[in-house]
Amino acid sequence: MAKWVTKARIAVAAVAMLATASCGGSGTAPKARTEFNIGWSIYAGWMPWPYAEQAGIVKKWADKYGVKIHFTQVNDYVESVNQFNAGKLDGVTVTNMDALTIPAAGGKDTSAIILGDYSNGNDGIVLKNAKSLADIKGRTVYLVELSVSHYLLARGLSTVGLQLSDVKTVNTSDADIVGAFANPAATAVVTWNPQLTEVAKLPGAAKLFDSSQVPAEILDLLALDTATLKANPNLGKALAGIWYETIQLMQKKDAAGAAARAAMAKLAGATPEAFDAQLATTHLYGTPQDAVAAVKSPAIGATMVKVRDFSFSKGLFGQGAKSADAIGISVPGKTIGDANNVKLRFDPTYMELAAAGKL
Repeated sequence: MAKWVTKARIAVAAVAMLATASCGGSGTAPKARTEFNIGWSIYAGWMPWPYAEQAGIVKKWADKYGVKIHFTQVNDYVESVNQFNAGKLDGVTVTNMDALTIPAAGGKDTSAIILGDYSNGNDGIVLKNAKSLADIKGRTVYLVELSVSHYLLARGLSTVGLQLSDVKTVNTSDADIVGAFANPAATAVVTWNPQLTEVAKLPGAAKLFDSSQVPAEILDLLALDTATLKANPNLGKALAGIWYETIQLMQKKDAAGAAARAAMAKLAGATPEAFDAQLATTHLYGTPQDAVAAVKSPAIGATMVKVRDFSFSKGLFGQGAKSADAIGISVPGKTIGDANNVKLRFDPTYMELAAAGKL
């Protein structure tokens, strides 16, 4: 059976982590050091990282800045974020929602230093025997609850004058969701690629809403422990150099670009064709200039307000949070929420260095 490029972007683990997580270590201030561990999980937009390690690009930039960087694959996405939260990793590939609801909500000061891409059709809502999304009213919806799928459902419903209370949801793992929707009794599902492609093929099924209709809201990031980054700025410089050299290569329309993408597909356990299909619904910020412009745009603040409001409404900030403002989110030029409790930072510093050619 072919392996799928999949990323279980689940926020449900956040509640459990709040009970057990410290701020990611012993409480002592991080010191300057030279060896670091970055966690990653399989997803089309994150495959440049392990490829860069395989291709020697990681070593090139790490050597330039006098550091060693290990990229560690964690098979379960949520576990990778939990390991970061527990201080076992210095950085991790993560979505904006999960960066907020797991490490930030758990008290770990977290900095997103690379804005890699956004889902541009990789996530969607599929109904059977329906002509419009409004037909979802009263149906039972299969999805990974408290994940970006739940967020996308809420966003989709709002476009047709409906609320989450107008549907019933059934928590279904990403591994089981295609089989669940194959049951004739199942008529509504929210999921991400590659499962999205599969459920849309079933008899009577139609994709009636997807993430391309809410662009730049499901963001894929590289996040680091803020204190570690502050003590070791060369780590941020090396990571930015690695990322932009690698994505420049993978975007080439020549044999070298095709070979890089094929190698990424192999690392993900996918065919080159399947991998390219997923890249087609992934809006890659293809240059550091593009990424910096996106991070500095007022739109990112508006997106994070939507994400944090949804997350708070679902209890993902923990019982102690009295309002959606409980966790401060720093974006260029402003702080959203509690300025005295900033735990998630969108830091353009290293993308700006790349954009200026100063790495």
